[in-house]
Amino acid sequence: MGIFTKTLDYIKGHLGKTRDKIKTSLQSVLTFGRDIDDELLEQLEETLVSDDIGVETTEKLISDLRQAYKEKKIQKTEDIIPFLKEHIKSYWPEQDRKLNVSQTKPTVILVAGVNGSGKTTSIAKLAYMLSRNKEKVIVAACDTFRAAAVEQLTIWSQRIGVEIVKHAQNSDPAAVAYDACAAAVARKADYLILDTAGRLHTQKNLMKELEKIRDVVVKQIPDAPHEVLLVLDATTGQNAIAQAKMFTQSVKVSGIFLAKLDGTARGGIVIAIKDQLNIPVKFIGLGEQPDDIAEFEPAVFVDALFV
Repeated sequence: MGIFTKTLDYIKGHLGKTRDKIKTSLQSVLTFGRDIDDELLEQLEETLVSDDIGVETTEKLISDLRQAYKEKKIQKTEDIIPFLKEHIKSYWPEQDRKLNVSQTKPTVILVAGVNGSGKTTSIAKLAYMLSRNKEKVIVAACDTFRAAAVEQLTIWSQRIGVEIVKHAQNSDPAAVAYDACAAAVARKADYLILDTAGRLHTQKNLMKELEKIRDVVVKQIPDAPHEVLLVLDATTGQNAIAQAKMFTQSVKVSGIFLAKLDGTARGGIVIAIKDQLNIPVKFIGLGEQPDDIAEFEPAVFVDALFV
């Protein structure tokens, strides 16, 4: 088991709100002894969309379900949930969802996301788990426009025992990134994690700032950043997908950290993300504690959603 791996029971325990919502909505449609017909399939489609599964994925599921019924692969309503589980699992191809690691130190991870998405806490979780694996981690407070961001990351760094590079509020974020890269190289850090601004006056300014930080980093450390993680707030549902599309216009996002899954009934958004974005979900946040982080494993996640 990897350092981020969590058991099925752990995942189930932290996805209770989503699991209860899906269970209740499916039970309202899939009543015992009900015939599988067009009316049932239409209601099931509406239910899955309302559970944030995603319109395109739901349409595909219903189409496959209809075909399976015609071919007598399923014959009663009790067959439907097992069918849905296996089909949803099959939509994820074999894909490398591990953290991208550089062959030469340090591995640089740039973390983006709007304010309030859980970005700072997600950085802390990632840094904590890496440091527990005996890796030397440095975090950089490049979100200098929001005083609370630097303060929060400082508190987290002290709590989890990792070094932090920071400047005064309203300093140039790229200057912080520059110093952080120099420090990571000089101190032979294994990982450098860069926090970035979640909001500036306009979207255009925000994206220019991200590009500037990326340019500074790559000049100091070849091929960096090696990983660009976008933190999305699972509680925002479809809005999270809109945010992802915005960020990918300016930075090459290589993975998603889906935060706050424990606090929402909208965990089905993971399936919609797969449906609409060609970006792997690499990590999920499942609570407020430093170790409430897990690698995203589709089969485990789907088993935790459906009971």
